[in-house]
Amino acid sequence: MSRRTGCSHDGIVGATLVVARAGCACFLGIGTGQARPLRSVPCTSRLPGMMARTRMFGVGMALSLAVLVCSSQHAVGAEEIPRADAEVTKTLPKEDKEMAKTEFEKVVARRADRSPIEGTIVHYEAFPSELIRVRPVNVWLPEGYDPASSDRYPVIYMHDGQMMFDHDTSPYVGMDVFWDVDKAITNLVRNGEIRPAIVVAVWMASWAKGARGAEYMPQKVVTDEVWQLLREQELGFAVEQGGQKLSADNYLKFIVHELKPFIDETYRTESDRGNTIVMGSSMGGLISAYAVAEYPGVFGGAACLSTDWRHGDGAVVRWLGRNLPSAGTHRIYFDHGTETYDAHYGPFQQQMDDVMRRRGYTSGEDWITLRFEGADHSPRAWRERLHIPLKFLLGKP
Repeated sequence: MSRRTGCSHDGIVGATLVVARAGCACFLGIGTGQARPLRSVPCTSRLPGMMARTRMFGVGMALSLAVLVCSSQHAVGAEEIPRADAEVTKTLPKEDKEMAKTEFEKVVARRADRSPIEGTIVHYEAFPSELIRVRPVNVWLPEGYDPASSDRYPVIYMHDGQMMFDHDTSPYVGMDVFWDVDKAITNLVRNGEIRPAIVVAVWMASWAKGARGAEYMPQKVVTDEVWQLLREQELGFAVEQGGQKLSADNYLKFIVHELKPFIDETYRTESDRGNTIVMGSSMGGLISAYAVAEYPGVFGGAACLSTDWRHGDGAVVRWLGRNLPSAGTHRIYFDHGTETYDAHYGPFQQQMDDVMRRRGYTSGEDWITLRFEGADHSPRAWRERLHIPLKFLLGKP
């Protein structure tokens, strides 16, 4: 069974919303859709500037968006936010500031290997921004999430979103690079060890040379001296004199001023500092610690796995020593392994631990640093210990 919703909105005429059962493909016809609408409703949802991936079809439609849907137990209207475990595709039109664009929101029901996702993933293919490059964003809703309930949830903002969930929207399908965040949180919640949380996974916009470092290298750390060190180290990302390519400050502004307001308005979140967490690995650990220092009133917790302190020869540690908020309102987790890149992190992490003590943090209470013997610098290693920072930051009182 399927439901098609015909609508006309903001210059896009004849858009067809299809909600289908397992194994069906959905097509959004724009301009020449042939399906007879079963019910017409106005398209009133708002998500500024969401762009759709499109492809051309020669028969029946001038322009179509093909979306593969897994299964749909709950058909939803254009204005509704899906319950957890609802498996549905929604395509909603809206006029952007410059032109009419098609919004795209896909609820991912299964992994690439067809095993079920725990909870629900809502995939935004091209989340708009005036600050940084447009990119995909995934929103994971925990098991039992119901938009009609009074329950509200803490939120974890995670970097490298393309690696957080093993599903067919990721370019890394078939590779052992996923954190399986949905499994980790669901298992801990079922065991009564943590509170359920919403996860917002922000993808890298580009893997071109320099892109990762440009977004994740803490920008205010980079003095002329640090620039010279970065150029000499050549640790995997390009730098230019003057900082033209660094965009970490705009990346955090995007999360705080564009993404977070949308998440808080759209989903049932606890939006205060104590319930807003940031998490990442390697350089994602750097930007997570930087986020707490730059926005101490927004982020109350951070998890920094295998933090790559080498960049600038520990310059980020020294900067945090002057700018990290004092203890009392934040919880911060650090860890590292002993193999591959992680083999170099120990001395820097010891310096960071000294910073934590000087700032008044107490090990085991509002700050923790762990060393994992034999662990390397890989998503597999982070997946295996993800439950530890989750329990530290989301554990029940």
